[in-house]
Amino acid sequence: MSPVLNFGAVLITGGAGFVGRKMVRRLREALPPTSRVVVVGRSNVIVPDCDFLAFDLEHGASVDGVVAAARPDLIVHLAAQSSAVGAAGATWGTNLSGSLNLARAIGRYVPDAKTLYVSSSEVYGLAFNQGTVTEDTPCQPQSAYSRSKLAAEAMFNDVLPATSQLIVCRPSNHSGAGQEVKFALPSFAEQIMSGQDEIRVGNLEARRDFLHVDDVVDAYVAVLSELAHFGNRTTLNVCSGESRSVGVLLDRMIELAGSKARVVVDPDRFRSADIPVASISSARLRSLTGWAPTRSMDTMLSDVLQHARDRHHAG
Repeated sequence: MSPVLNFGAVLITGGAGFVGRKMVRRLREALPPTSRVVVVGRSNVIVPDCDFLAFDLEHGASVDGVVAAARPDLIVHLAAQSSAVGAAGATWGTNLSGSLNLARAIGRYVPDAKTLYVSSSEVYGLAFNQGTVTEDTPCQPQSAYSRSKLAAEAMFNDVLPATSQLIVCRPSNHSGAGQEVKFALPSFAEQIMSGQDEIRVGNLEARRDFLHVDDVVDAYVAVLSELAHFGNRTTLNVCSGESRSVGVLLDRMIELAGSKARVVVDPDRFRSADIPVASISSARLRSLTGWAPTRSMDTMLSDVLQHARDRHHAG
């Protein structure tokens, strides 16, 4: 494809993650061959025509060294940790303290760089109970993960110098091949492809806005291609605009797989403070970039199922 981005050096955190691996490839495709893509993290990511630098996000000197060496004019910050039982401290350490180290390093070494910070639509929390949310809806986060992500949004806004353009993206639920099985759809796929008689699930009535991960990555690239038209501080929802029940998605996965397994609701799998419906507007993103999702729900579900099928055959 022809280059659609024009940056001399791009630094991306979280490049070894589910979204990060895809984002790294898309950045390399979207940039001119002379541009440098620097992937940073604890785990090496081997991508053609990209560099890797090891760093610890929670170690300020390590982050300083990488930013000083890479001198990026664009930073894509994907690295994050979701909450698990007993891991709230680690979640805050990565999502806020680590992000603060990055913001300080940007201010010290590349104060004119542009920063894309990937937050989460989970920051809206209880606000979903009032109807469809927009970027102007006051957030009411309900978990360590969402509270730390919202805090990092505010921190970047305050700590980055005024010369550094900041774009905050709040993606809705997204899935596809390679997502960890701790998430709902990969968990369903793993159980379906295991051939067991029962599929144990949590709350199937919850309605969520799901996107194919490739549509989310396309949205990030679309945002980066239009930065000249954005203000110095911009927040954007990345979502389909349509809420679907988790149960409907599971039924379709079972149908696509030709499974005869029985669905069993397990109360232990219910999340505390679960939101009945998450309805999100992406009107701002669409008007500024022209982006719209192009992959169907069946494509997303089929990709998740195929990945689980391949894992079982390989095992």
